[in-house]
Amino acid sequence: MPSLPRPPLRINGTDVDPPDDPRVSLLNLLRDRLHLHGTKKGCDQGGCGACTVLADGERVLSCLTLAVQCAGREIVTVEGLADEEQLHPLQQAIIDHDGLQCGYCTPGQICSAIGMAGELDRGVPSHVTADLSADSPALTRDELRERMSGNLCRCGAHNGIVTAIAQTYAEDRLKAPRRQPAGAAR
Repeated sequence: MPSLPRPPLRINGTDVDPPDDPRVSLLNLLRDRLHLHGTKKGCDQGGCGACTVLADGERVLSCLTLAVQCAGREIVTVEGLADEEQLHPLQQAIIDHDGLQCGYCTPGQICSAIGMAGELDRGVPSHVTADLSADSPALTRDELRERMSGNLCRCGAHNGIVTAIAQTYAEDRLKAPRRQPAGAAR
């Protein structure tokens, strides 16, 4: 019995046929066949977030996603974020806030943060969202840390990454909890 044709994946604006082997991960398709090496292979088990890309605007772990599952979807990797003349605002903020040291996690961090911003805009709560009735959760530092907890940074650039994300997506929404001075009345 002949197999049914599958719609192509749209990767960074280009149509790509799904692989013949249905066991090929999206990560391996991106890196091995399409030579898009910005998406990193970290743990290859979904635990580090280095392979995070966007599928129809939502963050996915490409090491755990089969390429055939993405047929008909719009996939954006870190290479597809900048236009020809200018970096994506988050890419520039990462540079401005020294959010790279080794840079290995950076592409996954960037794609994850962009997906996170979409979740906030859609009103998707997290484990630490305080007001579940809000149209869009406030991006507190705790909220940001929780939402980005699936992306690990092992080299020490984490503070710069968090600052860059906060600057890019939360300047007007970020509400850092204020500490009461010792002995202050509550």
